[in-house]
Amino acid sequence: MNYFELFALPQGFELDGAALASRYRELQRAVHPDKFAAASDRERMLAVHKTAEINDAFETLKSPLSRAEYLLRLNGIELRGETATVKDPLFLMQQMEWREALAELPGNADPMEGAMALEREFVDLRKTMLAELASHLDGANWPQAADTLRKLKFVDKLEQELSLLEEQWEL
Repeated sequence: MNYFELFALPQGFELDGAALASRYRELQRAVHPDKFAAASDRERMLAVHKTAEINDAFETLKSPLSRAEYLLRLNGIELRGETATVKDPLFLMQQMEWREALAELPGNADPMEGAMALEREFVDLRKTMLAELASHLDGANWPQAADTLRKLKFVDKLEQELSLLEEQWEL
């Protein structure tokens, strides 16, 4: 089952989030297990299975990174569970600098100010890289899209680590 077809959306990175959410609600209403309470065991089981498929599809398509990974998978590139790493030396150097900056934050005179600066940098980088990813996907440049997605996943991980640090400081 193709998730884009399930939601009657054109297959591509850019999508209408409102249409996705609306179609999700329609599909959920149609197959909700409560509607099959008086049905046979088989029909109830199918409804539960279909509901799970719809939920998985919705979660995949609503997240830009998951959606990109899914599009790559549809085009023969599987990133889930892969061990390949980013080979861009400039990005690798930047990665090390960000890791250092994160490690040094707690010792800064004003860690929140440093965290906010890093957060702005990550947000700007994410915006730029998402545009790059969209361009690669729209142009069917799958290997470049995969490389950009790998980088975005790393930035996403850094953003999560930064959020955890900020939450610790708020306690």
